Amino acid sequence: MSTERVERLDGIGPLAERYEIFLLDQFGVLHDGSAPYPGAVDALSALKCAGKTVVLISNSGKRARPNEDRLLKLGFAAGSWDHFVSSGEVAWRSFREMAATAALRPGTNCLLISRDNDRSAIEGLPFVLTGAGDEAELVLISASEGDRYDLDHYRRLLAPAAARQVPCFCTNPDTIMLTAIGPRFGAGRLADLYESLGGSVTRIGKPYPAIFDAALALAGKPDRSTVVCVGDSVEHDISGGNSAGVATALVLSGILADTPDLTAVFDEHRAWPDYITNSFSFR
Repeated sequence: MSTERVERLDGIGPLAERYEIFLLDQFGVLHDGSAPYPGAVDALSALKCAGKTVVLISNSGKRARPNEDRLLKLGFAAGSWDHFVSSGEVAWRSFREMAATAALRPGTNCLLISRDNDRSAIEGLPFVLTGAGDEAELVLISASEGDRYDLDHYRRLLAPAAARQVPCFCTNPDTIMLTAIGPRFGAGRLADLYESLGGSVTRIGKPYPAIFDAALALAGKPDRSTVVCVGDSVEHDISGGNSAGVATALVLSGILADTPDLTAVFDEHRAWPDYITNSFSFR
């Protein structure tokens, strides 16, 4: 495929004329973590007014409700999306099922790597938190504080667990995250670090199938020709959408803003969008 076959749009208005189901990323598409992008609040509401089914699908290690609460605080209108699927929610439900079938032992010592001391990823699960890698029986990487700590901090924390082959789950495969001080390494980079230290990691989230399956199930298992996935990451949103058999649209407001050679990014990840737009605005 070549860039000549990617359709460039001025906004998402034309997509509303072609698709019924919208799988939307949040970070880098709707907001930057601290404020909505210009036009994003109105565009999200416009999709609902046009009768579209909107499923927000995010590589957030937090569960769905904290993510939805944050969107409301940022100024997005209640009711402007139908469902919210986060990788943290998918993982939480998987752990709950494991506990119900005794596949997860009650009292398992969990080393949780999160952000801002968030514990929503394990609330209601039979884990006992530990802050020491040499005591951990399970490692859960739900977020990164790459704007506060360097990789050596995480290396010291994770190395004892990796050396003992403690199973690790990463519920945010993004290797780069947007912060108030610019892009920093994300939870996915910490998963890579854990593997480099000798451990193994199960990744949950985009581009892997489980989160797309969960989102499409909530949307009523639609004909995939009626679905478009909109995101700012080729590695996660576009690649995942390609694998799920749905159309994809790349928004250039997030991690790829000002990228001079998009073709090189597409080639690197062997993933190509159907559409490119500079912003998530309804035009």
